[in-house]
Amino acid sequence: MALQLYNVAPRIPSELEFLEKLAGNIWWCWHPLAVELFVRMDPGLWREVNGNARMFLRKVSGRRLIELSHDAGFLRHLKNVQAEFDRQVGKVTAPADRNVAYFSLEYGIHESIPIFSGGLGVLAGDHLKAASDMNLPLVAVGLLYRQGYFRQVLDRTGLQMEHYPVAEIHDLPVTRGCDPQGEPVTISMPLGERTLYAAAWVLWVGNVPLVLLDTELPQNPPDLREVTWRLYGGDKRMRLHQELLLGIGGVKALLAMGFNPEVCHMNEGHAGFLSLARLEHLVNDLNYDPDVALEVVWRSNIFTTHTPVPAGNEVFDINLVRPYLAPFAKAAKFDPERIISWGVPITSRGHASEMSMTVFGLRMAANYSNGVSKLHGEVARAMWKHLWPQRSAAEIPIGHITNGVHITSWVSSRYCQLYERYLSHRWLSNPDIVQLTSELAALPDDELWTTHELCRQSLIRYVRQLVKRNFRYMTGSPADMDKKRPLLQPDALTIGFARRFATYKRGTLLLRDRERLLALLRDKNRPVQFIFAGKAHPADNEGKQLIRQLIEFAQQENVQHKFVFLENYDIGMARHLVQGVDVWLNTPRRPQEASGTSGMKAAINGVVNCSILDGWWAEAYNGENGWAIEGNDYYTEDEDRDNFESQQLFNLLENEIIPCFYERIGSDLPTRWVARMKASIATGLGFFSSARMVGDYNRKYYQPAGKAYEQLTADNAAAAAKLVAAKRRLVENFLGDKLSVGNPVVQGSLSDLHVGDRIAVTVTVNLGALRPDEVEVDAYSGSADAHNELTDSTATALAMVEDRGNGEYLYGGEVECGVAGRFGLTARIKAAGRDWDNSVPGFMCWPR
Repeated sequence: MALQLYNVAPRIPSELEFLEKLAGNIWWCWHPLAVELFVRMDPGLWREVNGNARMFLRKVSGRRLIELSHDAGFLRHLKNVQAEFDRQVGKVTAPADRNVAYFSLEYGIHESIPIFSGGLGVLAGDHLKAASDMNLPLVAVGLLYRQGYFRQVLDRTGLQMEHYPVAEIHDLPVTRGCDPQGEPVTISMPLGERTLYAAAWVLWVGNVPLVLLDTELPQNPPDLREVTWRLYGGDKRMRLHQELLLGIGGVKALLAMGFNPEVCHMNEGHAGFLSLARLEHLVNDLNYDPDVALEVVWRSNIFTTHTPVPAGNEVFDINLVRPYLAPFAKAAKFDPERIISWGVPITSRGHASEMSMTVFGLRMAANYSNGVSKLHGEVARAMWKHLWPQRSAAEIPIGHITNGVHITSWVSSRYCQLYERYLSHRWLSNPDIVQLTSELAALPDDELWTTHELCRQSLIRYVRQLVKRNFRYMTGSPADMDKKRPLLQPDALTIGFARRFATYKRGTLLLRDRERLLALLRDKNRPVQFIFAGKAHPADNEGKQLIRQLIEFAQQENVQHKFVFLENYDIGMARHLVQGVDVWLNTPRRPQEASGTSGMKAAINGVVNCSILDGWWAEAYNGENGWAIEGNDYYTEDEDRDNFESQQLFNLLENEIIPCFYERIGSDLPTRWVARMKASIATGLGFFSSARMVGDYNRKYYQPAGKAYEQLTADNAAAAAKLVAAKRRLVENFLGDKLSVGNPVVQGSLSDLHVGDRIAVTVTVNLGALRPDEVEVDAYSGSADAHNELTDSTATALAMVEDRGNGEYLYGGEVECGVAGRFGLTARIKAAGRDWDNSVPGFMCWPR
């Protein structure tokens, strides 16, 4: 049967027309006054539709709309929201002026938009919100999943099952993406021997357009329509299809819509294939030589790696990916094997069976790559050191920008009102930490504690309502829970643990000593209660068993009223948890937690963190703003480490956390606890906002990469062409074994040195066909470990002191002994200047 489909919108009174515009831009979700506007219309319906503004407007009754159109108070409220909306979003940047494109496979913006799975997506959503607040000229790209990530359902035994409800596109705040002539954009791209079509949609996040690609089109056969059905669903081939669509299809869609980004930011390796589309565009549309295009692309891309866990670093079998890359390689005039080699470490070439998207991303953004916390930056440099052989970790070009959270998306309305009364107007965006600390010290303890208690009580009500609706894995009945054993106490110490249930996050660490745990749960004088939530990946059976173990423990020990697991963790539930618990618990195996942003969200709500010193907490913890679970790096077996750290956690709970919470000296206030709350707030607001994070990206990466693009492409890419010519000489000489450098010759002895001494060094080199001005000769020194390898390094440039003819030169200089310790000394030749410091391969020559 042939059907013509159409939608019928509600008839909105003219006085309320702005509501349609508001519901069409997700800006409302981080502005409390706008949220209150929708709630005011029909609180029950708003809860029923899970805060979906488009669906809400479609379902609200015509009678109610007419009533509101004559309600002076509501109209005044509407006018205030409209004024703020126009102030922040009224001036829209033209597509051609948006020079930064941000690519991510998922976005967690609001629970009503199911295109996210967890932390990576929520971070991306917060990134876009902050970019909107800062009015950055940014456009984002993702996929429009019809089923998204799964809805978690737990059976009576606590086993996770996955349901995939279909999102109706007319209930999402999206409109068709159009070209400059106003025609809807549908892109096509080769997918092996077939063609994939995708429609472009736009979801406005404030003043940032998020372009979403949708393959649910009649032009596609059934299996290709499934490409944008499920996030992280299907097999490796489906994942490859999704990543090709995100990267290559995403760039094609942007160009068709009139965007021409100078800088492309890959949020994880999923977006790595965008480099191929950029190369094709520069070669075919701007007539650049392929090698010239390559210099432009890798010097203006940005790559962020988010995890040291192997499962999070995507790899594809080379035999699988080769036929897919062939048409794109041909279009960009590159050999497919050369493109594949960009995703293979140098040490593995010739025998590699897999192409790493992380390696590919690092290669294609070697000037601007980063981890997501200070510790993760160190871990990433060590993890990917083999991409830049013979360099110390300090010279590996992977920096760090620590994640942050979007404050107004996560702070409770009660805390927001409190901060508005007592803190400066800059509390939302990078407040001065000295001023912030002083203002928090002056904030009355009783007001802060009352605010927090109200938030905890709201959380308890929320949890009780959830459990009544989803009671299948609770023993007894809802009535018994209400009468005999109330579910959770509103004034008890409440500890929250909510995150993805992966094994390295150790969600069951407390179960390693059940006797101590039960003693805490059964203490009537100082009651303690725990709330857990989180999903395991559908293919992660070990993660599913962790969830099941928590639920089984509560069932078997009859503590379900104090040890609660909440079903179907999402953004809405996360807001309630981070705003209402007293302690936020985090127990990853160090150093596998790259950042972890849930603790930041808790901190801005006065919640105190108790965490392993991993990710963000390794740089945030100061001894006053929470507790650190002591680790022991001498344990090499996970079992031993888990046992030790679980005991450390119980020691903290029994000896510090619980006594501090229940301590009342001379008043009804837990004074020491409130002091930690204030320190926690200062840490969260002062250092870990997405405003600070996006500001760092803009200052350290977006602006420099944009300038690099402009310089490289000026005068028909003359600067890039010059780099290509220089590179060919460097390749011929450095990689053709035409250079040599001798071991440094030291004048005097290395056996009796002290801080402040200087070591006179000479080095004989042969530069082959290169000129001295094309190279730099260094004395290379640094701390030496037990394996006689340098753990850090300092390069001291040497001066040419003699031209001996036939390409041989003598260089000399002095190396200063700056600190005490055990050091190593060698020499190297490198390409002159900074143009090639981060390139792969690196142009360096070392003594043989």
